Amino acid sequence: MEFNLEKKRVLVTGSSRGIGFAIAKDFLSEGARVVIASRNQNELEQARTELGNEFSADMVLAYPCDFRITEQIRTLTSYILQSWGGLDILLANVGSGKSVTDTIPEKEHFDAVFSQNFDVAVNAARELMPLLKDSKGNMLFISSIAGMEAFGAPVDYSVAKTAVISFAKNLARKVAKDGVRVNCISPGNVFFEGGNWDERIKTNPVQIKRLLETTVPMNRFGTPEEIADAAVFLCSERAAFITGSVLVIDGGQTVGVF
Repeated sequence: MEFNLEKKRVLVTGSSRGIGFAIAKDFLSEGARVVIASRNQNELEQARTELGNEFSADMVLAYPCDFRITEQIRTLTSYILQSWGGLDILLANVGSGKSVTDTIPEKEHFDAVFSQNFDVAVNAARELMPLLKDSKGNMLFISSIAGMEAFGAPVDYSVAKTAVISFAKNLARKVAKDGVRVNCISPGNVFFEGGNWDERIKTNPVQIKRLLETTVPMNRFGTPEEIADAAVFLCSERAAFITGSVLVIDGGQTVGVF
């Protein structure tokens, strides 16, 4: 299947590792030009080096950015305009699954988790939407199945991911007239080295194995590459009539729930 993404200008937030890195790599494999962005400059440079070694170095740019800070996003926007003259696709992936198990977390912690998962998405959309309107481009948010139903995930994280889904759907209606498509992916349990599930397996492998066997019909974790493949499709012309949708990728975990 041809996705016709050659030379498309793509920004992937939270892309120094995990799902974001896999998405950036998938777009590069389709001939797109990609800016990877992350708060961790060391991880970001390592990611850029790895991607640059596999693909043409001039097809991938790296820029450190904390998407909680508007001024940093505006500086990144200027950098993209200076480098490539515009933007075709925005992947809002940045977020954090680290939280606490308190029934109702303290306000300071709740606000921090909400900001790390929702505010960052809204901030990116607000500052970069003018570029997407100019190119009649695409925006894709990465949420979670925790934002779709009460599965026992931390309250603050779940609420933030629910907000991301609602924002994506409502934004899709608003900007459709401008030729911009907006969609969302809600992954289930995705494993990658250094991620939250990696840490949990090391702590209690028997419990995690039992969790997969009892809650995920496919009895395994998803991979970042499986999320990335779906992201490329949704941002391509093959999905030209899809907007305001939420694609669940969870190995059947939510079958019968929605």
